[in-house]
Amino acid sequence: MAFATKASIMDFFFGTERPVMRVSFTRISVCLALLGVPASGVFAAEIKVFSTVGVQAALEELTPAFEKRSGHQLKITWATAAVLVKRIQAGETADVLVLTQQSLDAMVKEGKAQAGSHRNFSNSGMAVVVKQGAPKVDISTPEAYKQTLLNAKAIAYSNPAFGGASGVFFAKTLTQMGIADAIQAKAKFPPASGNAAQLVVNGEADLAVQQEPEVLAVSGVDLMGAPPGAFNNITTYAAGLGATTAVVGAATELIDFLQSPEAAAVYLKRGLKPEKK
Repeated sequence: MAFATKASIMDFFFGTERPVMRVSFTRISVCLALLGVPASGVFAAEIKVFSTVGVQAALEELTPAFEKRSGHQLKITWATAAVLVKRIQAGETADVLVLTQQSLDAMVKEGKAQAGSHRNFSNSGMAVVVKQGAPKVDISTPEAYKQTLLNAKAIAYSNPAFGGASGVFFAKTLTQMGIADAIQAKAKFPPASGNAAQLVVNGEADLAVQQEPEVLAVSGVDLMGAPPGAFNNITTYAAGLGATTAVVGAATELIDFLQSPEAAAVYLKRGLKPEKK
């Protein structure tokens, strides 16, 4: 029985002349398999991702699964959506942009992200946390929430000057409640792209108010729940292709994966709600 050589296999699929031609991915994959070469290794890509810290815990958990399944490697830069937008506007690029829906829409309008490529994959509200084991606070009604904020000796939240969604929104609600000056006097801000809950763990603040998936990523805090009614802000997260990506196929695989049932299960565990396709 004659055994096929690598040369004969290549001749079978591509012909002895091997002219320049377009060959289907399926035919190439079969050929590579016969040669003992895994297709994932040949078509693997490094995907540069700019991602908001709002989904960092979930995406960090999902990264190994995606890399194992696809053969691609993710190179992720974390920051608030506002910081990433400024970097993109200044000329930096990425293959996949994972931002708030509002920020990604703005990038599409500015030509920094590819129109029609972005999809919403999850959303989250805000949350109030205290140090683990500390007395619970009442945030069940707008009046109770306001009084809890006034009673606290120090409150941690994202600096509105940095442009983070939760910090900007929280500052607006303080004005609406008429307590902006009182809270400003005892405000504690984490560094840009930092986590307000960490200041609670360190004892610098009595409570923290930030996006739920972010504060849940910090150990040593107890979740009190979401601010009541209109004092809570729901943020939708979306992923889209960068305008100049050279790895469209691989980048699209990642965006598809972020809408998968596997990803949805992680979102729920990390304080996010999956968006319907």
